Amino acid sequence: MLCECFPKMKGCKIVVWLNAFFTSAYYPVLIAVLMVLSNLFSLELPVYYIYIFFVVLAALLAEDLLPVVPVLCCSYMTVSAPNNPADFSPVSPSVVNDGRDVSVFYKPEFQLQLAFLIIVAALVLIARLIFTLIVRPNKRAPKLCIGFAVLGAAYLLGGAFSGFYAFDTVLFGFVQVAALCIFYFLFYYTVDWKKVKIGYWAFLFTVIGFGMVCETIGLYFLPGVVVGGEVIRAKMVTGWGMYNNVGCILAMCLPAPFYFAAVKKYGWIFTLTGTVFMLALAVTQSRGSALFGCIVYAACAVAVLIKSAKAEKIAHVIVFGSVAVVLGICAVVLWDKFIDLFNSLIGIGFNDNGRFEIYRKCLNVFTEHPWFGVGFYETPGFRWGAMPEGSFLPPRAHDTYMQLLASGGIVALAAYLYHRAETLLLFFRRPSAEKTFIAFSAAALVLTSILDCHFFNFGPALLYSVILICAEGTEIRNGIPLKKRKKAQTK
Repeated sequence: MLCECFPKMKGCKIVVWLNAFFTSAYYPVLIAVLMVLSNLFSLELPVYYIYIFFVVLAALLAEDLLPVVPVLCCSYMTVSAPNNPADFSPVSPSVVNDGRDVSVFYKPEFQLQLAFLIIVAALVLIARLIFTLIVRPNKRAPKLCIGFAVLGAAYLLGGAFSGFYAFDTVLFGFVQVAALCIFYFLFYYTVDWKKVKIGYWAFLFTVIGFGMVCETIGLYFLPGVVVGGEVIRAKMVTGWGMYNNVGCILAMCLPAPFYFAAVKKYGWIFTLTGTVFMLALAVTQSRGSALFGCIVYAACAVAVLIKSAKAEKIAHVIVFGSVAVVLGICAVVLWDKFIDLFNSLIGIGFNDNGRFEIYRKCLNVFTEHPWFGVGFYETPGFRWGAMPEGSFLPPRAHDTYMQLLASGGIVALAAYLYHRAETLLLFFRRPSAEKTFIAFSAAALVLTSILDCHFFNFGPALLYSVILICAEGTEIRNGIPLKKRKKAQTK
């Protein structure tokens, strides 16, 4: 922004170095490393200051807002277990039982600084957006704008004419749809997608995936997780979610390395990377994420074998076969250790954990209020952790379709299906290898949300918005002739 107001600044060594750093591989790696450090060592506030520092620099000096994308993706997964707002809230029994202090997120001094950082970030991003729209107006509307508008209207109308329609459900619906699309629109207008390197999404989500592997390992060092050699999965709760939430994010990252496996020389290394992600996903002990993660993994494997070069196919087959053999041997030799590791998961088996009863109640609510449902706060559901009375986050139905039917009725379900049709059209129009694996990442969220509430959680929603704009960005870039594309990317 400043460089366009003062053109001489473009030649400044600091500005040149900064833009080179923002477009390098080191930058997203640094953002992900900070995410892991914050999560493992309770460094939320220092990391947030660093993140906002980068956001301000990007808004003022970078060529576009692409450097904000890694910060957005990683911010949600920074919260550490000792600062979990649910487990260490003022009303949480665990605070009384183990003498722990409440989460820093309830302390006024932390809240004040966090509010300051959010306001600063919002102001500079809005300023950059307005500046970009004035200097380089984009007359084309995003491909998914109608679907998001329809979905947003349906969320805001959830519970209308039911007797439960109130400001709180309207506000929650607004925040939900904002998490799904606000950054989709922001990055559509403020990122020059013609200059974004091919495979940017894949590299970013591969880096985030490695970060999630580290956080998954960190779960096993939490108090009470490993007792007498057995793993108690109920204790696997990080600061921003439980094992199911970690599994969802890992499932969304799973397809990223497979894109490189399909298009790169020595792609078998990335096939091995994707397999590590899948193993980490299993170790999260999230049944739904592991189940649907296996489906996504299989789809990625098939796509890799179809799209990779002939010589690479052999290497991929060797990797897949070797992994299967090694896992089989380990299962036989280390069977007792395997039982200890997954004892909690085996014990719960196919127990629905109350989901089917919730689904039945949702259907009953739907039959009573079929058009607009009863809103988000009257929808039958449950949530993990103790939240203060009147918490903004309501219990959820743990299934996208049951949630839509009960919270917003036929109107919400129809709006969601329209949005889903638009996303499918986006993925199938002008197909490419990159867009195929981006679609698998979106599918991971959609599938895992069949048995959980991930689509109505803010973190996965933010990553979903990035996935969608990256898919549309590839279409914008691929619509440009190859020579012009290469020329734009070298500037």
